[in-house]
Amino acid sequence: MDFDYLSGITEFILKGTGVTLKIYAVTLVFSIPLGIICAFGKISRFAPLRILLGAYTWVFRGTPLLLQLFFFYYGLSALTHGAIQLEALFAAYTAFVINYAAYFTEIFRAGIQSINKGQYEAAKALGMGSWQTMKRIILPQAVKLVLPPMGNEAINLIKDTALCSIITVTEIMRNAQVTVSRDVRVEGLLIAAIIYLCFTFVIIQVFRLLEKRFAHYKN
Repeated sequence: MDFDYLSGITEFILKGTGVTLKIYAVTLVFSIPLGIICAFGKISRFAPLRILLGAYTWVFRGTPLLLQLFFFYYGLSALTHGAIQLEALFAAYTAFVINYAAYFTEIFRAGIQSINKGQYEAAKALGMGSWQTMKRIILPQAVKLVLPPMGNEAINLIKDTALCSIITVTEIMRNAQVTVSRDVRVEGLLIAAIIYLCFTFVIIQVFRLLEKRFAHYKN
């Protein structure tokens, strides 16, 4: 084995780690709050809002993330004749946040609606308002229920960042592809796989700790 070669390409591929983690962090920071807001909108009594959010989640969960990346990077520019032209990284941020917010919307909605209705009535009998009930009774239990599906989405997210290579974002996968094309050797892909596995291992451990933290909440 050529350890000098492996060391060199590993260092080069790792240069894309910062971009990968930026996409990951930006997506979580913006998509989770947006998903919570949309989840409350979907369970609201305002029918037009429910219909609008239903259409949003249907479209962005029902079409491939890769297609959405192409739309925000290439499609917007074509539709607006160049008036709106997003940089590759910003197009990735936009597509990922909107796409993952749609999934988080359904996860949070299902979590909130799965709480027994009797708990709302019990809180009301104790004189608690709607916000107090949601904050102290419903949300802590809902968080416990949504953590497993959120963990799955968090793992999918780190893997999905590899799709950004298709719109020239220089993240881990893009750098690995460069080494493969340049050297006609596959070691770059194996190193990228190991890096993604390390990330998913860390994410799994984090969500296991969170699940233990909220395990005492019963619904």
